[in-house]
This record gives sequence, structure tokens and C-alpha cells, in this order.
Amino acid sequence: MRARRCAATSPALIFVTGTLQARPDTLGELLRLSREHVQRSRAEAGCREHGVAIDADDPLRRVFFERWADAEAIGAHLRLSASRGFGKAVAGLVDQPPTLAMFDASALPGR
Repeated sequence: MRARRCAATSPALIFVTGTLQARPDTLGELLRLSREHVQRSRAEAGCREHGVAIDADDPLRRVFFERWADAEAIGAHLRLSASRGFGKAVAGLVDQPPTLAMFDASALPGR
């Protein structure tokens, strides 16, 4: 599944990456929940990009990539009951603890 841009197109300053390692018996449900979460997140204020992909070397591993306008936008996203509910729902479907990393970035001059 390709990452798609959200409604706004200005450069993002906050990047988020995450992974979920499914079990073979939970893959379908994990994918369904992940797609719902991505679609919902794309509609949020400050979302610049939100996507989930299949790891090329591990078909059970899902990789999330997000861009947010600022710390306020990602903070609001993480406080939403739907976002917290997603985290709780997938916790019982994974083979190992999920990962989440956030980075504050600025655009470099050039392309």
C-alpha cells in the first residue's frame, strides 16, 4: 500500500515512523485496522502524509510513515480516542511490541 499525501501540501516538520509485526493468524485483521487508521488520520488537521506499507523482506511486518505539520498536530492525533483505540486494538494482534519514533525535521535547501 503506497503512502498518500493528505489534503495539505506544505512541507512537514514532524516525521513519524512505526512498525507492527503481525502473526500469520492476525494479518488480515491487522491490515484492516491499519487501513482504517490511515484513512482516518489523513483527514486530520495538520496531516501531510500518512501511509502503511508491507516490508519487502517480511510480509508480516507493516511499516508506517507519517508527516505532520507540527508538534501540535501530532499531539492532537495521539490524543484522539480513535488513535488510542487503534493502538489498543493492534496490541493483541502483534507478535512483538510495536515501534514508534518521532523526528523533528526542517527542510534542507535545494530540491
